[in-house]
Amino acid sequence: MKAPPPGQTASIRANGYHRVLSIASDPKRPPPPITLAYRRHERADRSRRATMDAGPPRVRKRIGNRLFGLLSSGLLRLLGATWRVRTRGQDPRRPGAAETVHLAALFHESLLPAAHAFRDRGYGVAISRSRDGDLVHATLRGLGYGESARGSSSKGGSAALLGLVRQIEAGTTVSVLVDGPRGPARVSKTGIIALARLTGLPIQPIAFSARPALRLKSWDRSLIPLPFARVVCAYGEPFFVQSDGNSEGNSDGKESQEQSAARELDRRLRALHHEADQVLLAARAPGSGD
Repeated sequence: MKAPPPGQTASIRANGYHRVLSIASDPKRPPPPITLAYRRHERADRSRRATMDAGPPRVRKRIGNRLFGLLSSGLLRLLGATWRVRTRGQDPRRPGAAETVHLAALFHESLLPAAHAFRDRGYGVAISRSRDGDLVHATLRGLGYGESARGSSSKGGSAALLGLVRQIEAGTTVSVLVDGPRGPARVSKTGIIALARLTGLPIQPIAFSARPALRLKSWDRSLIPLPFARVVCAYGEPFFVQSDGNSEGNSDGKESQEQSAARELDRRLRALHHEADQVLLAARAPGSGD
């Protein structure tokens, strides 16, 4: 670019911004370095580039999770539409049943069939803050669940507990995958016991079984019913968690009571899984008519 006469200005366009170059007015003095007017534009430019460097990955992640949720929930709806589902016990959603808030407890292995069974009701679920949790949350949203309470026993447990309490106070049924997010399988954490204490709700154990089905080689051995599988959903009797009683102010006593209640929940859930398995085994017997 040809330099303008002294005392005049020239303008250029760089990086999308109109910048003005000023030239020294005294030709006898050495010209100072060319200066850029509107430095605020340059600062804004740097800020914009920094935002763009940090923003797109987060945006791409949100878009990716959203697309994954739409795809996975759609596939699960199609798969679940082929299942033949039988119910054992008292389904709280049965026609004529009172519309009340429930606190459901399931083992992590039942996530897939349970997600389909309780879709489109706006229920709340406690989901971990992990990457896998993001994908589960996106899938559940695509299935018509409410906003998940994010957190787990390993990270953000207090926030998840508070979120579930608020959902229950708002009249929303919630569920907890009691042995998640990392196991051991079929060993309940005490978070749901604390939730039952805080809300005064009974815990409703629920178990699923299916034939034919796949079992993933994961810590929870997740259950994936195949197309046209027979699926059994077993409801246990709701039970209340005892109050702290004499353990008030005694953290050791309170922890012992919570552990005892968690082991009772394990016993009930395992018995339900065994019952659901037996229903399917009986259906395979000669002369069962199924």
